[in-house]
Order: sequence, then C-alpha cells, then structure tokens
Amino acid sequence: MYTGGTWDALNQLAAIREDKARANPLVYEVMETQSGMALDPPFVIAPPAVEVGDRTRHHIAMRLLPFLFVLYIANYLDRTNLAYAALGMSRDLGFSDRVIGLGVGVFFVSYVALQIPGALLVERWSARRMISASMIAWGLLTALTALVRTPGQLYAARFLLGAAEGGFFPGVVVYLSHWFIREDRAKATSNFMCAIPLSFVIGSPFAGWILSHNWLALEGWRWLFFLEGIPAVLLGAAAFFFLTDWPREASWLAPAQRQWIQQKLQQDKPAVRQAITVWQVFRSGTTQLLALLTFLIYFMTYSFVFWFPTMLKRQSGLTDGRVGLLGAAPYLVAFLAMLVNGWHSDKSNERRWHAATPLFLAAVGLLGLLSQPRSIVLSVVLFTVVCSASAYLPVFWAIPSEILSQPAAATAVGMINAVGSVAGFAGPFLFGYLHTRTNSFSPGLALMMLSALAGGLLILCVPRSAPSATRSPL
Repeated sequence: MYTGGTWDALNQLAAIREDKARANPLVYEVMETQSGMALDPPFVIAPPAVEVGDRTRHHIAMRLLPFLFVLYIANYLDRTNLAYAALGMSRDLGFSDRVIGLGVGVFFVSYVALQIPGALLVERWSARRMISASMIAWGLLTALTALVRTPGQLYAARFLLGAAEGGFFPGVVVYLSHWFIREDRAKATSNFMCAIPLSFVIGSPFAGWILSHNWLALEGWRWLFFLEGIPAVLLGAAAFFFLTDWPREASWLAPAQRQWIQQKLQQDKPAVRQAITVWQVFRSGTTQLLALLTFLIYFMTYSFVFWFPTMLKRQSGLTDGRVGLLGAAPYLVAFLAMLVNGWHSDKSNERRWHAATPLFLAAVGLLGLLSQPRSIVLSVVLFTVVCSASAYLPVFWAIPSEILSQPAAATAVGMINAVGSVAGFAGPFLFGYLHTRTNSFSPGLALMMLSALAGGLLILCVPRSAPSATRSPL
C-alpha cells in the first residue's frame, strides 16, 4: 500500500506527464505506442488526487463556515437590534422617527471609514486577530447601549459601534477568498451570508419577546441590547483561537491537503500580477461601477431592514411580541432563497443574472406595497418578496475576487462596501425623515423601488471576466 508521501510523489510525476501530453499529444501518444510502455507513471493515480481535493474542500467548509456563520449572526443582531428596540425607545424615551433614523444612520459614518483598513488588515496582517478584536469591541459597545437615555447618547453609542464593526464584513469576504476555490466561492459566501436573514429569524421573535417584558425595573429594550452584546464578546475570544489565517498555517489539514488547496488557489488567481496602489483601485471603472450599484442596493436593503418592524406594527396594530413572530417569516424565506441562489450560481457558473433577478423581484414587491394593501396577509407576502432581495448577496460578493487581481480585490471589497454603506446612513435616515414630513411610507417605498431597479440593471453591466493580461489589473 502506498503511503501519503508516495502518493504525493506519484501525483507530481503524473502532473508532469499530463503537461507533456497537453504540449504535444500526438507525438507523445506515438512515442508511447512505439516503446510499448508508458513514459511516466500511469494516470491510475489520479483518483487519489481527486479524493484529496474533495476531502480538502469538505474539510475546509466544515471547519470554517459554521463558525463564520455564527459570527455573522452575532454581527447582524448587534447592528440591527435598534430596528426592534426603536419600538420601545419611541414609547419610553419619546424618540421620534427622525431621531431613530439618524441613530440608525450615524452608525455608518464610522463604519464606512474602516471598511478598506479592515479588508487590508485581513490581507496583510491577520484575519483572526482583526475579527477577534472587532467582535469583542462591538459586543461591549452593544451592551453599553442599554444605558442610553438621550438622542445624543444614542448617536454616540451607534457611532462607536460602527467603528468597531467596520472591518468585519469586508475582512471576512477577503478571508473566504484565502480558503475557497472559484467553483466553491459563491456557495461558501452564501452559506456565510445566510446568517443575515437567519439572524432575523432568530432575533425577531426574541426581540419581540424581550420587548414585552421588564426585569429589575429596566425596560425590555435595554435588556435586548445587553443580552445581544454578550455573545459577541465570547465569540470574539473564541475566534482568536479557532480561526487560521492561511492554508499554509492550518495544522488541522494534512500536508497533502495544504499543498492541494494552495496550488488550486494559485491557479484561480487572475493572470495579471502587477503591483497595485489604493489610488489605482479608486480610479478603476469596474470598482466604481460595483461601488455605485452597491450604494443603490444598500439604500433599499438597509431602509427595509430598519423600518420593516415599524411599518409592520403600524399597518397591523399587533403587539410587539406578535410583530416579532410575524416579522421572522419573510427572513426565513430569504434564508432559503439565498442558499438556493448561491448554489445554482456555482452550478451554472453564472453571476450577473443570479445577482440581478432578486433585485428586480424586490422592485415588484415594493411597487405592490405602494398600493397600501389593507390585508395583513398580502402585506406580509409583499414584505417577503422584498426581503428575498438578499439572495443577491452571496453571488454579488463572489464577483470582485473573480474579475480583479488579488491585491486589487482586497482593496476593492473594502471600497465597494464602504461606498455602499454610505447608503446605510442615507437610506434609513431619509426614510424616517420623509415619513415624519409626509406621515406616509409611500415616498420612502418609491425611492427603495427605484434603487432596487437601478441596482439590478447596473449589475448586468459588470464585466463577465478578468481583463486580459495586456490591460490594467482593474
């Protein structure tokens, strides 16, 4: 029986033979025929190499994705819990929709500033250190938000929270490109980003239940901030010990597995390998297009995420607890849609239409909501269609690392998410402002519909593949 080292040596010889055969298959075949023997070890050794690849891909996915998934649930719970806490803060502290909208938006001022540094820290320093530090900081800040009593205190707490969370998402997107080959990347990203809708499936009923109870003379929304902040601290500490920065450092992979994944990732890189500056990334037409469409899409998605509970409550008149339960349904559907869309995108090797179609459907759902349906069931169906727009996320975030060189992709991911996240301020704040001025959700819904439609159309303009070697790596 061959040992692992023997298989490695034989597979290297087989690769040499395959390269020769590709170079001149006819001559090579004649030489083998005339000699009556194979010139190199036979291809029968290929199946073990395939098995090593399959085992490695499965091992990496099972090791990293469940843990990153849980981290992102904690991230989104702490970022968006204000959407439900606002129901209690408006009642107990007298905060208006404009105050809540600004509280939502100010988070993104500091969040945007740390997008590019966060992605670069993962690429050039350490993913596990950056992710761990971010989580511990934002967990503590979320818990401290329970002490808020004035609008100024809310703005300060949200500003600091944005700074703490800024590097997490772009950092993880870059981190996934360190571990997952092209054919697995959208699937891996979808498995990670499914945490977004699932965080609401979990968080909505929990938030609704917490808001309905007071303990130790403290309002339920204060307990909501505290109880959702502590898990991030604990998970951040665990991330420092559990995550591994690069495949070459993975002691939990066998030597043959480490070698296989490193070779495959190297093959997946675009041919262009020029050095690139941050300024070149900023000037890139491709990056600017991706950033613009991300702004439009985030304008729609963040407006929906933060105002959906309020819209549902005011249209239905249900209690906080029932709003929490009913509000979980659209996100459960979005969770399933995200998984299916990412899987089908990888299977068909198509990105643009898989990213654009959910946005077109969301525009249709928003058009339906503009008609102000009186039926709660119909409203929830339309909210579900809008919410399912999140199915675009895993497919879209697989695109930058596939059409840009690796140095450019790391900076571009940070820039794209930074520009897009400006809409996290503009969207919820403008939605709340318009509702305060007009006492109607219609103007905000119309802006969301136009943003979804424009974002979907721009996705179809994204280049299909990396530029040729004779052109800029951007």
